[in-house]
Amino acid sequence: MTAVQKRIVINKIALTLSTLSALIALAFLFWILGVLVMKGISALNWNIFIFEGAPPGYAESGLKHALVGQAILIGMATAIGVPLGILAGTYLSEYGKNSKLAHTIRDISDIMMSAPSIVIGAFVYAVVVIPMGHFSAWAGAIALGIIMIPVILRTTDDMLQLVPGELREAAFALGAPKYKVILSVVYRGAKAGILTGVLLGIARVGGETAPLLFTSFNDNFFTTDLNAAMPSLTVTIFNYATSPYEDWQQLGWAAAFILSMFILGLNILGRVILFAGKKGK
Repeated sequence: MTAVQKRIVINKIALTLSTLSALIALAFLFWILGVLVMKGISALNWNIFIFEGAPPGYAESGLKHALVGQAILIGMATAIGVPLGILAGTYLSEYGKNSKLAHTIRDISDIMMSAPSIVIGAFVYAVVVIPMGHFSAWAGAIALGIIMIPVILRTTDDMLQLVPGELREAAFALGAPKYKVILSVVYRGAKAGILTGVLLGIARVGGETAPLLFTSFNDNFFTTDLNAAMPSLTVTIFNYATSPYEDWQQLGWAAAFILSMFILGLNILGRVILFAGKKGK
């Protein structure tokens, strides 16, 4: 066997193994989604959106409390994480650039993106929950916001660096101040990528459970009190899915289906926006 033939054989073996691995991964993915869709859709009904949590055996039992609580937590986390993430990413791209501080922040951001979420929850528990003396929606939102920041920061930094420097130079040549160049030129050129980063950040925290166990805890009844324990869809899924009651298990499947479709929709929307932005250029 010649060297060329040997490389061809090795290439075919590698290609076959890679394809097989991809097919196995896809098979598990579709298996999980299939079970989730079948059990989740069968458990869906209007009561889920009308009634709040109830003891096992009650027909008028739903997930309104968890759905509203999840929306509140994600909304508050977005209000915390999006401005901080975009501003920090703007600093790295437009002001810090290749400075030592910027490189340090990027390294810390990468570490934070890979850090277990339960560590963030324990941190917020120590610095927020314990001093306050009780669980609260504020603590949960802070934990989710901290998790969201590095995702948006890195995406914003990367997207802003893709904007051609000639656009900045042309704006400076016309006498525009730096902040005006960033707002009117740089942000406009990277808006699709930044929005994609925001959506991915929301999707990232939308399925978190561990940090909420330490911070907002959970409540089986409807509430909008931000200074008290706040129900969430993720913790409710855990509680209902592990319960011995069949009706609660059905609610757990329905909640899992709703949450999965929400996160899947955000990811698809982010990809569509990014593709449309690239196509528009």
